[in-house]
Amino acid sequence: MRVLVVDDDPGSRLVAQAAVERPGHECLVADDGDSAWEMFQRYEPHVVVTDLVMPGMDGLELCRAIRAHGQEAYTYLMVLTSFNAREDVLAGLEAGADDYVAKPLDPFVLHSRLLVAQRVTSLHAQLARYRAVLSEQARTDPLTGLPNRLKLTEDLDTLHERAERYGQDYALAMCDVDRFKEYNDTYGHQAGDRVLQEVAAALAGGSRRGDGVYRFGGEEFLLVLPNQSWAGAKAATERARASIEALAIAHSGSPAGVVTVSAGASAYTQGHRPDLDTMLAEADRALYAAKAAGRNTVALSEDADRTGR
Repeated sequence: MRVLVVDDDPGSRLVAQAAVERPGHECLVADDGDSAWEMFQRYEPHVVVTDLVMPGMDGLELCRAIRAHGQEAYTYLMVLTSFNAREDVLAGLEAGADDYVAKPLDPFVLHSRLLVAQRVTSLHAQLARYRAVLSEQARTDPLTGLPNRLKLTEDLDTLHERAERYGQDYALAMCDVDRFKEYNDTYGHQAGDRVLQEVAAALAGGSRRGDGVYRFGGEEFLLVLPNQSWAGAKAATERARASIEALAIAHSGSPAGVVTVSAGASAYTQGHRPDLDTMLAEADRALYAAKAAGRNTVALSEDADRTGR
């Protein structure tokens, strides 16, 4: 572990440093709260052992600052107090400390407390990894492995806000597998699931770096195309459509004889700056226009004609 010892008394610092380094921990030392705070932000120690009374930022202020810092990893805090100073112990715990050690410092006591600190910080690290995995799972469609609607909402909010602020363009394309219900009825739902997986892989594999492909729901997918105009959106979506047709997955219910997709695109460009809900609605209407035009085709939102392509 990396341990930061903070004490303005040189003797106490030396005793603490020896107790920390003897079992093999890395030890950082500071002689006041201000320098300790700078070192904490730079080195992110696993444990901080701090005296309470110090020049500048005192131990209580240091504990509060560390707890308010919001770093990912958990830092175990120990305060050094005078023997039987119950008020100091309570004040330290209320400020965010996990434990206390009485002065004069006993190396054995500090060593034993560090064992506890190591166990606690390891458990926090495991919990952080589990939370990260659960967060990723909550944002991933289990069938296709694509990001799901939750992740889409987060990413679109960020993209739209950036486009608004900096006047950037972007486009959305809603893709829908043609006659998918008929495919399921003819070939079975397991085959239908495999089709969705293959379509998802083809869409993701054909996208540019920086583009996004999301499972929107059912047999629908959404392409998010940053820095694209109407013409760019049309070209990118046409490539996606062609890549699905090129899979050549047999579909007796399709006029093409293979699985195809229809797609509708909308763009956030100069002269056309709708809100995000409107963008999605425009892409959806364009998708229905593509379906009405015979499927296996790409349609642009009607706003493309009004604003220029």
